[in-house]
Amino acid sequence: MQKEQTIDHALRATWQAVAKMYNEQAVKHDSTMAMAFVLLNIDSKNGTPSTALGPQMGMEPTSLSRILKSMEEKGAIYREKNPDDGRSVLIKLTDFGIEKRDISRQHVIQFNETVKNHISEEKIKHFFEVTETINKLIANKTIFEYEPTK
Repeated sequence: MQKEQTIDHALRATWQAVAKMYNEQAVKHDSTMAMAFVLLNIDSKNGTPSTALGPQMGMEPTSLSRILKSMEEKGAIYREKNPDDGRSVLIKLTDFGIEKRDISRQHVIQFNETVKNHISEEKIKHFFEVTETINKLIANKTIFEYEPTK
């Protein structure tokens, strides 16, 4: 089997292209795709507990900590004690962070609309079905229970 014909290669290559595209846009706004992703995952009204952000985005705590520190230095977020749990911290958006979030949101919408204009609704539905099935197989640890065909 050629690597170009494997599902994991297609997923990885496509994600790398998407990440590169988003990073090229983000750099125009003195940001990164990771920062934009964080901005989009913070509740703009109430903030989001810092401990919830990592799992929500599938990001390791050390990577998230670095990104949050950088975002705080740029003035996009601030930390506030969680009134419901004094041990945790809420990550909140500044006005500048809300502006950056809106820019990020527009890029995501534009990407999705462009893709939807070039791919049928049925194919997009199948794409989501396929990715959902792959995620379920991984979550259930059933990927390597099958003997590969020769």
